[in-house]
Amino acid sequence: MKIGYARTSTDDQNTALQLTALKKAGCKPIHQDQGISGTVRSRPALTRCLAALKSGDTLIVWKLDRLGRSLHDLISLLDELKQRGVKFQSLTEAIDTETPTGRAMWQMIGLLAELERSMIVERTRAGVKEAQARGVKFGRKPKLTAAQISHAKQQIENGKRVEEVADLLKVSKVTIYRAIKL
Repeated sequence: MKIGYARTSTDDQNTALQLTALKKAGCKPIHQDQGISGTVRSRPALTRCLAALKSGDTLIVWKLDRLGRSLHDLISLLDELKQRGVKFQSLTEAIDTETPTGRAMWQMIGLLAELERSMIVERTRAGVKEAQARGVKFGRKPKLTAAQISHAKQQIENGKRVEEVADLLKVSKVTIYRAIKL
């Protein structure tokens, strides 16, 4: 079965062009979200559409950007469909996972997404290194100061139980153990 999905980003837009193309492609039924930005996670018609798809069905969209919030989300969604045995077509980009050319196009999109993810990771690492060089500290702030750790060690050496020291400093036993490395 060919199942279509159409979406507009604003209420001002209409899905007429998409619906015409999806009907021409033989889609029945066609699910549509009206006035919902692609960046919004909750898209009720898309959720219903994905739930209705069965192995052997084909999900058809007018354009790739109607389906995914980002390239990463789009690839994740289409990988999930592939695992479920659902085929995919994008009419505008001429991507059809049933044809060799369509599969090749899909692999190229996957490669571009992987490149994008790698570049983001690289930029993030460079930014973190640069921030650390300026003295920016990352992670949680320590629960105990050096003076408190020294005081805790002293208390335990003088015979106090770890539980008592933890209560005194208003932290857990685990925090005390980690701080003094017992």
